[in-house]
Amino acid sequence: MRIWLDQVRHEPFDWEETQEVGAERLGRPEVVSLGPVSWLGRVSFVDPAYLLRARLAYEQTLTCTRCLKPFAERLAPEAEVLFEIGAPAGAGEHELHGGDLETVFLEDKILETDPILLEQLQLNVPMKPLCRPDCQGLCPRCGADRNLERCGCEERSEEPRWAALAAIRDRLAGDE
Repeated sequence: MRIWLDQVRHEPFDWEETQEVGAERLGRPEVVSLGPVSWLGRVSFVDPAYLLRARLAYEQTLTCTRCLKPFAERLAPEAEVLFEIGAPAGAGEHELHGGDLETVFLEDKILETDPILLEQLQLNVPMKPLCRPDCQGLCPRCGADRNLERCGCEERSEEPRWAALAAIRDRLAGDE
């Protein structure tokens, strides 16, 4: 959707729409699918900038990083973005300040909402999705799902690749 900011200077612009967004557009392999994204919001003029406030509602299906099973979660995040038209003061290479990170600068007076929507969806994908906080994951030896069954594999206390370093550590600790 495109919003002409010249019109927003005199009266806030409200919208409500539902969009289909393919999971592949997020570029995150842990996102299996996204349900229809409903979002409503308002863009208003707050001299000298424009403020976008929106609320999203959607369901995303993710892959658990421990057990590799898909799980769905419903989200209803809120977004707030400040826009200014033109280049930031001191454009070019300069030191960033806190305020620079809160403002998006637009080249013209047309606001495209699709990039904002994609950014908000990205921000709501966890770095390490878990189906539940106490997920036990898969056994690294046999691949059994530890949430469903205990496997018969013995638990190794140390990784064999670190054995040489452990021997050095033990020898140094004995010298003290």
